[in-house]
Amino acid sequence: MEKDIASRLATLGHPQRLAIFRLLMRRYPDRVAAGEVADVLALKPSTLSAYLGALMQAGLVTQERQGTSLRYSMNMTEVRRTFDYLLNDCCRGRPDICAPAPTLKGGPDMADRTYNALFICVGNSARSIFAETLLRDIAGDRFTAWSAGTRPFSELNPFALEVLKAKGHDIAGLRAKNVSEFTGAGAPVMDFVFTVCDRAANEECPAWEGQPVTAHWSTPDPVKAEGTDAEKALAFQHAYGALRNRISIFAALPFDTLDRVSLQAVVDDIARETGEAGA
Repeated sequence: MEKDIASRLATLGHPQRLAIFRLLMRRYPDRVAAGEVADVLALKPSTLSAYLGALMQAGLVTQERQGTSLRYSMNMTEVRRTFDYLLNDCCRGRPDICAPAPTLKGGPDMADRTYNALFICVGNSARSIFAETLLRDIAGDRFTAWSAGTRPFSELNPFALEVLKAKGHDIAGLRAKNVSEFTGAGAPVMDFVFTVCDRAANEECPAWEGQPVTAHWSTPDPVKAEGTDAEKALAFQHAYGALRNRISIFAALPFDTLDRVSLQAVVDDIARETGEAGA
């Protein structure tokens, strides 16, 4: 095992191989197409192939063919073995010096707690606004919900606002916000952070204070829909329906009985088991 660890650390010692590792960790449990990785990190296909080959040889990344494309994901069994080895060998198993201390814990004492949740997209004009509004209305006072964009538009998408009004949601007070509002001094500490678009999930972000449970709930971008106004409106209805399904399941979870590991597994499963849905 020690030989494997040395090889893996050497592999991750290269900045661009480390960047691929970090990107795939952010997207886990998704499998990411090679072309998407290349676009995000501005790598030539031949260079990316060599780096992915090294990561696979080290046992850190797995490859799967889906149709005509190759998709990549973290080999979490081996990644965990690597981290466990470092914790137990280098830190002598002392969580007080090596392991993070997450703030979110389950148990009966948390039954009456109000949780903070943030939904992130790039533009913060449609999908993340849908998610913020849905969680606020479905979960009531169990959650305080926000949304933000990494590069937010100045105005919310009019099709998105029409969908929300048609569904009976109060749109007063909704606005596009920059994610920086939730990372500075005095910002609320998040219990959950969700990305709802692939571009936001792929971006390098600083670690969140308090180490919230995070997940990627990829949702097709209705803003990119083409055609008539009716066809565009239908794309927004689909995005709203997909997020409504996920958030309904999420809001119904027994948070007081789930520990952090279980919560993380559940929110990942929600993304895998619920697809795009109609309104």
